[in-house]
Amino acid sequence: MITPATPPAAANDYDPSAMPVAAARRFIQSWLVPISDAALCPLRDSLGRVLAENIVSPLNVPAHRNAAMDGWAIRHRDISTPHQTFTEIGTSFAGKPFTNDVRAGECVRIFTGAVIPETCDSVVMQERVTRNAHVITLNEDVVQGQHVREVGEDLREGAIALLAGKQIHPAELGLMASIGIGEVRVYRPLRVAYFSTGDELVQIGQPLVAGQLYDSNRYTLHGMLTRMGIEAIDLGVAADDPVELKKILIHAASTADVVITTGGVSVGEADYIKPILAELGQVVFWKIAMKPGRPLAYGKIGIAHFFGLPGNPVSVMVTFYQFVRLALMTLQGVSPLPAEPLFNAVCTTAIKKIPGRTEFQRGILTFDGDDWCVRTTGAQGSGILNSMSQANCFIVLDDNADNVDAGTTVKVQLLEGII
Repeated sequence: MITPATPPAAANDYDPSAMPVAAARRFIQSWLVPISDAALCPLRDSLGRVLAENIVSPLNVPAHRNAAMDGWAIRHRDISTPHQTFTEIGTSFAGKPFTNDVRAGECVRIFTGAVIPETCDSVVMQERVTRNAHVITLNEDVVQGQHVREVGEDLREGAIALLAGKQIHPAELGLMASIGIGEVRVYRPLRVAYFSTGDELVQIGQPLVAGQLYDSNRYTLHGMLTRMGIEAIDLGVAADDPVELKKILIHAASTADVVITTGGVSVGEADYIKPILAELGQVVFWKIAMKPGRPLAYGKIGIAHFFGLPGNPVSVMVTFYQFVRLALMTLQGVSPLPAEPLFNAVCTTAIKKIPGRTEFQRGILTFDGDDWCVRTTGAQGSGILNSMSQANCFIVLDDNADNVDAGTTVKVQLLEGII
């Protein structure tokens, strides 16, 4: 389990009715302590995990000078005229180097990745010469050292290749393989227990009656958590019964580092999560000045972190991406945390917006040949899950933003790589 952080005594900008998005992110982060349990893991199984120690290169990469292009290896000092000629005396292949001496006026045919003969110091691209049998003629000036990869140019022996806290992606797998690392010490997967609440929810495969709907939230949560390399524990659907909810919350907190619920955190008579959380642990806040996703609860149950997400499907995904995902990355040991990927695009549709809250409109980003343009997916209701399926970005409208006219430049947050 996670060692609990010492929480701040109070937040000066705490507003129980509506905390700003940026303040809520900072406040959540102040309560988080990364996991410390780590173990060795085979390299192939480490994708998505987080390094628990620095990776130090045991060798130089590359280990030998080699060619960055197909062409001919030459001695630069032999060039005395603009159209110098060289006589080819052999070939150096990748994995099968040319080992004889190269003398004045001679060159070696060489291919990308092949070891450069000891006395040669430059490579001329094959497209930059005229070849006649075994004689080549230079067609342009040659810079000494061009197209040569020097020993240790990528990594020096003893240098830190990757820092602890780095999440392992395909590039990191390849980098560690390139220096002969076969297993790495990584933090254990974070354990997250989740369940939905609501008498109206029905499992897939059961018939629906009036007023019922299939539970989609557990499936989106499963997908979002699994993509993060997290050990996801699905606890099913809990009825709107305070006794049952209390029991399942206690069980979830005893088995997981983080507990996530959907539904039951608003102000309706059947919304029991908030008072139960107050009884079992503590509520840090439960309203965010945002749309969709205003009723978001964050707190602790024992030493487990708790996120009570709204019940509407879109709100679940938006609040997960804006708050929960970043918190889970911190708890997994990711350091430093990635910056929020925002950039400008021209909005081609008008958007109605009320100042005083941050809005995350679902958008479709395209390139028209001159500019990046974005339009909404259409109706933005928090129950329209199809809008998340269509979208490839969020249109982020901050607290101070008012109505947006078509043609206005807006901030966009990409979903690719997140969802």
